[in-house]
Amino acid sequence: MSAIRRVIRSLNTAVDCPSLTRFSLHPPKSVEVEFSNGNTYNLSAEFLRIYSPAADSKVRSFGGEKVIFGRRHVGIMSAEPIGNYGVRILYDDLHKTGIYTWDYMYHLGSNKFTLMRNYIRTLKKHGLSRDPPRRK
Repeated sequence: MSAIRRVIRSLNTAVDCPSLTRFSLHPPKSVEVEFSNGNTYNLSAEFLRIYSPAADSKVRSFGGEKVIFGRRHVGIMSAEPIGNYGVRILYDDLHKTGIYTWDYMYHLGSNKFTLMRNYIRTLKKHGLSRDPPRRK
């Protein structure tokens, strides 16, 4: 078991995230994060909401895939720092349990276009939309 832990520890060390140098909240539509390597990412509320690290993200399962849909117009109401390692974001759909670490924000920013493309493909595959369902 200790050999596995050493491998995991070495992998985590090998992929160290640059440190956060700036976090800017632009409610209701985006967050901008800047890292010590100069990379700056503008992350939309919709993108952050669908990739929330929380377990209760109002997820539906389609064929074993977990999909959040209908969040195109979600907004950010506020953000609360969590220690010196992350932030909790409160959305106007009242989702607030995900804690976004700076490492996770860096991952999202670094992979934003691929993640969004894959998300849109998954929605299409299941006949879902980024737009919220129409009220009757």
